[in-house]
Amino acid sequence: MTGIDGKARESPTRDWGTRVRSYFTLTKPGITAFILLVAVAGYFVASPYPPDWARLGELLVAGGLASGGAAALNHWYDRDLDAAMRRTRARPIPTERIPAERVRDFGLGLSAAGWILAAALLGLGPFLAIASGTLVYVGIYTMWLKRRTRWNIVIGGYAGSAPVLAGSLAAVGMITPAAALLALLIFLWTPPHFWSLALVLKDDFGQARLPMLPNPQSPQRSGQTVVLSAALLLPVTLAFYAFRANYLPFFVLATALGIAFVGITSFLWVSPERRTALWGFIFSGVYLLGIVGAVLVNWLWIFTPLVPH
Repeated sequence: MTGIDGKARESPTRDWGTRVRSYFTLTKPGITAFILLVAVAGYFVASPYPPDWARLGELLVAGGLASGGAAALNHWYDRDLDAAMRRTRARPIPTERIPAERVRDFGLGLSAAGWILAAALLGLGPFLAIASGTLVYVGIYTMWLKRRTRWNIVIGGYAGSAPVLAGSLAAVGMITPAAALLALLIFLWTPPHFWSLALVLKDDFGQARLPMLPNPQSPQRSGQTVVLSAALLLPVTLAFYAFRANYLPFFVLATALGIAFVGITSFLWVSPERRTALWGFIFSGVYLLGIVGAVLVNWLWIFTPLVPH
């Protein structure tokens, strides 16, 4: 709908449910859930104590608001790309369900709320981790690198690692060695996860002229890049062996997941087809959930006196 000044206006529909769902969509619930999961993992991998549930709740609220705000700002800035791709053209801005300027203001408001809560409730360290994640995702990845280089997601992967750092800082006031390794694991997981999706949606990304693999290079080389980047997860996982007893369950489970991830993506080395890429993308999500589960299993193992270790 357009006003007398020519700018888009929200429809005066009384269907508040539709409007609420549209705003909820702007927060990219799947990505926000991922952010919260890895924040919890960061908290538990660092904490040698029973959890402070109130503080963990504050971390999730602040992190969720900041993540949702960053996602909305991504919707606002990438509205031209969203309109050009089949996967995203049904989003709120391309369909004119919400005007772009309101999406921008919504994103800024949520981000500011998350930052303020983090600073007020969690302290300087978690605030800096949460704020830096937002700034990297919006400023460096979305606005600077995404349209310029095929390596955009490599640098942008820090935005997925920042919640781990925030969780560790919220738990013990420092970034522990185990939390730093987990953050590195998430950082290295992001490229094979997203590049597998890029192989699935190569025509969509090509139509939008985005330099996402495999558009700047052949599908064959792109598939090999996915396999090699997945293999980088294994050395980081093996580094947890240095902690021996304290992280033995995590080491065993994460190593098994890493081997399975490399095994599934290895089909892309010789057959970078949509079906094999889709399997790689799906298992990358399984891998992440398994890593979070391994962190929780490891924490329970440490705090369960019935299990000898």
